[in-house]
Amino acid sequence: MVLFIIAIQGVALLLAHPFQASDIKAFSDPESVFNPLYYVLLVLVFTAFLLLIIKLGRRWVIQLIMGLVIISTLYFVYSSVLLNLTETGWLIAIAATAVTAFFLFYYPEWWVIDVVGILIGAGAAAIFGISLAVVPALVLLVALGIYDFVAVYETKHMISLAEGVVDLKLPVLFVLPRNRGYSHVKWAREASQVSGEEKFEKREAFFMGLGDAVIPTVLVISANSFMSAPAIGFINVPALGAAAGTIVGYVALMWFVLKGKPQAGLPFLNSGAIGGFLIASYIVGVKPF
Repeated sequence: MVLFIIAIQGVALLLAHPFQASDIKAFSDPESVFNPLYYVLLVLVFTAFLLLIIKLGRRWVIQLIMGLVIISTLYFVYSSVLLNLTETGWLIAIAATAVTAFFLFYYPEWWVIDVVGILIGAGAAAIFGISLAVVPALVLLVALGIYDFVAVYETKHMISLAEGVVDLKLPVLFVLPRNRGYSHVKWAREASQVSGEEKFEKREAFFMGLGDAVIPTVLVISANSFMSAPAIGFINVPALGAAAGTIVGYVALMWFVLKGKPQAGLPFLNSGAIGGFLIASYIVGVKPF
């Protein structure tokens, strides 16, 4: 499962420069500390909307909205790379997006969901990473870490949200089978017939929210884009520290997850990313703020 995090980090680092060249950004002023606050507010509003849709039994609305978001993100990912290679890159990007969407919506097996999840997760992390300077990125990670803690352990609405979307066969979760014969299509069909924690009982796969890999990667991209520091290849040391710290946080998270209870991922992963970033910055003598 940790390879999904590493894959998103690596692909996001490769996408950051093409996105910058294409001027694809989420915010016009990357230095503004209000940007992460706007982001968190959007998360709160969108989460409330999703919970309402699930309660009303109109989950097709979620599929429609998420489908449009996925398709647009895939096009951004493909076009940002291809337009730098050929003038007809936009046409190839449309074709690639159509093929990927076809497999996702008509053959949503676990490996298709995971591949698409890596593409859109890396694309989202790259876009927000180049749109947020280091301080706003740190504010975002702290705020979402606190929110995830409250949403999982206090209000528990994040668990309700996961139960409501896990069987929609969309790349909002990474899926890792426990055995070779696992079929996510079959599992999702069976899971749609039950509710609550029954969806996760006797499960034949591990699940990890896409956001658990995306959010800490935002700091990796931000540090690599906005900080002048010694680099190793195409990643500077503070960004590498954030990436390594995320993995350390994930190991700590899994220690609790393997006990069998749902856990809030971002408090572990974001703390690891921030800690690794600060330690690496100190080691190379770079002021992070």
